[in-house]
Amino acid sequence: MTFETNIDQHTVKFDTFTEFGGNDLAASPKKVFLTTLAGCTGMDVVSILQKMKVDFSSFSITAKAEISEEHPKVFTEITLTYQFQSDIDNLDKIKKAIQLSQNKYCGISAMLKKVCPIYYSVEILS
Repeated sequence: MTFETNIDQHTVKFDTFTEFGGNDLAASPKKVFLTTLAGCTGMDVVSILQKMKVDFSSFSITAKAEISEEHPKVFTEITLTYQFQSDIDNLDKIKKAIQLSQNKYCGISAMLKKVCPIYYSVEILS
């Protein structure tokens, strides 16, 4: 149940959990898809914040999804949590960057929103 694919010069592996016949040697396709969403919006947000000259010392996104009980098991809801280590005074600019990513720039978000809602929150860590 382990698959390998080549994208340009990069190799990506997929597997499934052992309870589903896999070896758990790589991430599942659905988890990779969520990671793709986080990567897409994360790149947008960093680029926008750099243009706004907003300083932050760390940034991460946690992506979680609810999945339907019936086959095909699809995402029914996605929640993104954007975490920044930054000055609280930057919160409005950070929120604006996220909104621009979610509503204008991130193609993965745009595609997924056609089939399930995407919710997000922002946390400023000190």
